Amino acid sequence: MDFMKKDLKTTGMRGIIFFSILFFSALKLAAQEQLSGQGNFIFSWDKALTSAFPEEAKPFERDMHGGFTEDPETHIVYTGIPGYGLCSISPDLKKWKTIGTDERLKYGIHGMVFFVHKGKKYIALAQINQRVLIVDTDGQVVAEVLRPKGNEFDFVEANDYFKTDGNFGVTDVTYLHGKLYVAHGYAAGDFVLTITEKDGKWQWGKLAWGGKGDKPGQFQTAHGIYAHEGHILVANRAAGQIVKFTLEGKFVKTFEDIPVGSLICNVSYEIEHFFTNALEPMQNQASAPVYVHSGEELISTVVAGDLGIPVLSNIHHVWPHVVKKGDGETQLYLLIHGWNMGKYAVLKHEK
Repeated sequence: MDFMKKDLKTTGMRGIIFFSILFFSALKLAAQEQLSGQGNFIFSWDKALTSAFPEEAKPFERDMHGGFTEDPETHIVYTGIPGYGLCSISPDLKKWKTIGTDERLKYGIHGMVFFVHKGKKYIALAQINQRVLIVDTDGQVVAEVLRPKGNEFDFVEANDYFKTDGNFGVTDVTYLHGKLYVAHGYAAGDFVLTITEKDGKWQWGKLAWGGKGDKPGQFQTAHGIYAHEGHILVANRAAGQIVKFTLEGKFVKTFEDIPVGSLICNVSYEIEHFFTNALEPMQNQASAPVYVHSGEELISTVVAGDLGIPVLSNIHHVWPHVVKKGDGETQLYLLIHGWNMGKYAVLKHEK
């Protein structure tokens, strides 16, 4: 009888231990399901900062199709929401406000860049089938650059395209050494174009390159464009590539290790790494992936859809943003523009 009691007691303890292991394993799994990424680049969903999105802008959130840019001095972030306008976001990501009253700022902004030219701060906005708009940081329009006529460039293929009735498919814009570089990928004429300033007037420059194709230096939808360390990086979407060029348009290399089939939309840089995103989910992923890349190899794949973010499936743009804390510490966030169903979200880097 004593043996049976001892056996039952042992069995009960084993049961408690067994179910305790199951319980804590489940908790661990649940925690893991709220994180995404690998190595030093693992992220969670910051619900509080995501909810800072302005209430009055929510009717327009579904149409979000733009990008982000940032003033590196003030760390104010800028973004655009079709129908709502050009917005600034405070450095701590908690406060939004619209800037400028010009109705053109409510048109779809597909890509943008903050830049300093001759000591003054500006933002350039790429608006598909409309214009490249240049504004100051108060939202006052400085210049409007419209569709080329076909005699501006030292590149015959670009001139020939703009002599036709083809689309004016500007998708993004960046700035380097006094020039604006414009991705023109939503058209049969798939180019990088340039805009220059002289005597206060912004106009198309002579430099252009590209053309649709799969040869080095050609594009299959030049979607995003970004200046980095004296070079121009182009997100060649349908080819699933990030392509590096000199500032004069000479092909340098294509980033390695990006998964085949990724529709790469944009590229940006922070903390010695590049951040880019595919447009659509891949291989049954819950959302389009965000890639962290060293420039030589893929470091981490972040699937924001694994974090429980509602609505988010396709991603149009990702932007890394560092918040400086009072204790001298910093915190990295990723700002996300969803697409197709529209969504703004903030991901928090878990150190």
